[in-house]
Amino acid sequence: LLACDELTGFIIAACLVRPDGVGTLTAKSVRKKLKDKAFAAKVERDEVQAGAELLGVDLGAHITFIIEALKPHAEELGIGPKA
Repeated sequence: LLACDELTGFIIAACLVRPDGVGTLTAKSVRKKLKDKAFAAKVERDEVQAGAELLGVDLGAHITFIIEALKPHAEELGIGPKA
């Protein structure tokens, strides 16, 4: 949970500001948003990095894993394409 909670919240925030939601979201775009301290300001960036380290995986791979895990649930989570 520690390794995924902050990152999942951040990714959902990123989906909510994209017209196509999670559909075309990439790890690269999430990493770019992570650098913007004003975006989802309450998300602890250090915890996002620590989560990947805790799992022993690259942050980009961890982001991709979370994105792919969210895609099948996009409609119920409200992170699919905007109408």
